[in-house]
Amino acid sequence: MTLQQKKSQWRPGLVLCWFLLCVSLQPHSHRASAVNLRRFIGCAVREFTFQAKKPGCGGLHITTDACWGRCETWEKPVLDPPFIESHQRVCTYNETRLVSVKLPNCQPTVDPTYTYPVALRCDCGVCLTSTTECITSV
Repeated sequence: MTLQQKKSQWRPGLVLCWFLLCVSLQPHSHRASAVNLRRFIGCAVREFTFQAKKPGCGGLHITTDACWGRCETWEKPVLDPPFIESHQRVCTYNETRLVSVKLPNCQPTVDPTYTYPVALRCDCGVCLTSTTECITSV
């Protein structure tokens, strides 16, 4: 293979690298993703950080995957009781796995194990109080 052939093999990769570098250095590139999240309709797995706590133990910051999003919801009046037809869905867990960690500085009589769900798949669905905090009245 000649030197000219070797150089021509590198050019597409070099052009791609320069393109990706230029796109990543755009001053407002992070704003676009925030705007997209504000307009996002649906349900998706997203990284989430919270502090795990339990009486008798210290707290621990945990980063995990959780369900996040907005789902189509509507209500319309009807003539028959209960005089309203509603379609209310929430972004909720479809598939999870449980992960356990040990909390720090627990008292000797306290089990340090803390178990939480990790979202594997999320969907718009009926709010189930067994997996989700549901608002039942306003």
